[in-house]
Amino acid sequence: MTYLREQADTDSISLFIHVQPKSSRTRIAGLHGDAVKLCITAPPVDGKANAAVIRFFAKLFKIPKASVTIASGETSRDKRLVLAGLSAAQVEGVLRPLLTP
Repeated sequence: MTYLREQADTDSISLFIHVQPKSSRTRIAGLHGDAVKLCITAPPVDGKANAAVIRFFAKLFKIPKASVTIASGETSRDKRLVLAGLSAAQVEGVLRPLLTP
């Protein structure tokens, strides 16, 4: 999938997401171009949206929050997350059911 990219010489995965803050509920809403669209209830002020993104993906993949980092796009809706300790197959296995209509 284009929204996933394996990191060279690490056991990490890059996940490309598009964030829609101030939504009515927090959920994955399919794809937005080549990124996973994430709707979150948090507003995009004082890092609240970024913290909500990290919490959401840590809970979704059952990994510590410290294993989820925002590698790029901290002030943008388009972000690249790095998920440590996961393989592409593991990430795809969790996301695929959420992305299919």
